[in-house]
Amino acid sequence: MTFKRPYSAGLAALAFGLFAATAAYAEPTVNKGDNAWMLTSTVLVLLMTIPGLALFYGGLVRTKNMLSVLMQVFYSVCIVVVIWAIYGYSLAFTGGSDFIGGFSKAFLAGVTTDSKAATFSVDANISELVYICFQMTFAAITPALIVGAFAERMKFAAVALFIPLWVTLIYFPIAHMVWYWAGPDAITDAAKALAAAADGAAKTAAQAKLDEINADAGWIFKKGAIDFAGGTVVHINAGIAGLIGALLIGKRTGYGKELMAPHSLTMSMVGASLLWVGWFGFNAGSNLEANGSAALAMTNSFVATAAAALSWMFAEWIIKGHPSVLGAISGAVAGLVAVTPACGFSGPMGAIVLGLVVGVVCLFFCTVVKNALGYDDSLDVFGVHCIGGIVGALGTGILVNPALGGTGIMDYVAGKIADYDFTTQMIAQIWGVCTTLVWSGVGSAIIYKVVDVIVGLRANVETEREGLDITEHTERAYNM
Repeated sequence: MTFKRPYSAGLAALAFGLFAATAAYAEPTVNKGDNAWMLTSTVLVLLMTIPGLALFYGGLVRTKNMLSVLMQVFYSVCIVVVIWAIYGYSLAFTGGSDFIGGFSKAFLAGVTTDSKAATFSVDANISELVYICFQMTFAAITPALIVGAFAERMKFAAVALFIPLWVTLIYFPIAHMVWYWAGPDAITDAAKALAAAADGAAKTAAQAKLDEINADAGWIFKKGAIDFAGGTVVHINAGIAGLIGALLIGKRTGYGKELMAPHSLTMSMVGASLLWVGWFGFNAGSNLEANGSAALAMTNSFVATAAAALSWMFAEWIIKGHPSVLGAISGAVAGLVAVTPACGFSGPMGAIVLGLVVGVVCLFFCTVVKNALGYDDSLDVFGVHCIGGIVGALGTGILVNPALGGTGIMDYVAGKIADYDFTTQMIAQIWGVCTTLVWSGVGSAIIYKVVDVIVGLRANVETEREGLDITEHTERAYNM
């Protein structure tokens, strides 16, 4: 009798512990370390754009257009950040259809400091506000990449109108199609419910629920295409839009007849280096967790970039008889682009091979193909970002193979890595590449035409010859 009360208390404590454990399982938790890593990654991606991309592009144009490029990149970040908070996040990352989300989180409705966003692990969430800001920086850098294709000749009024139209009609749908899904928690919970169903009716209901959750995803995602950090969403998307813009706007005045050398390769070297540093947030941050997969993405972002820089440099050395700084930094950016979709799926040796391949391929497109076709892609947005993105997206389908050192693809229903099938995966990757090329290519052409009708795309010849800095912004980059 003397043990009755302690025994009851022990049962109560055990019951409370079981209840707490059940509650913790039912409600995904936020890991402070993951949150801290994602806060850091978000700032690193912003660093890629301003100042990284701005300085890289700015150094590559002529002195008289330096400020115009800086302004276009800076404006792109500012306008997209505001649009993202108002409706962009909602359109990209809520359910709605296979091609676009809805307005349930417009103006960030319902998002609080306690809101959670799924990662790629069960019961491991991050703060939704952190996820919103992280994806915001992706949305901001993508249209900023495009401006390099028509640098030195597009009116700022045209850029100011083009950017918000493009992110709304092109970027948000592509981001939704490639990256939106219900998340691991919802899928695994539904799979467990199906496994635990006792009779036919319960199994039918559980299977219907699982099918509903699996159907709540973007169109390209459901095709099985994998894109770890934005080979399709960012690089192919921006690269093809840049090519369309360069073709529709036309060549710079004097192109092919006058020297249009970069005015400051020093500045471009600094910008490219900042891009490489910031890209660790872009790639390793896309893992959404501070774990071994983030370390893999980081490692691949080191080795693929270095390999591509060397590949471009030595190929240029062999062909032209000299290595160039411009070639080395262009190769590094091409390597970063190619490894972006593969960084969390490929092994390090596969990433090196990818870098070696993309350096040569992008050099070929930025020289031989560009010269043969005669288009004026000012800063090689198509040759580096679109072509590099395609090489990376298709390469990801190969390098994800565990037999080649890849990670394989997680099957959350089965709770294990799925069996790899080369044909199936490559068809899925081709779907992702082709969908992005068509959606962005056709859609961008329409947007350019609309902008041309409203404000006109191109600066006149006198304005272009004098330089956009003084004519568009009444300022000079240098007063010496």
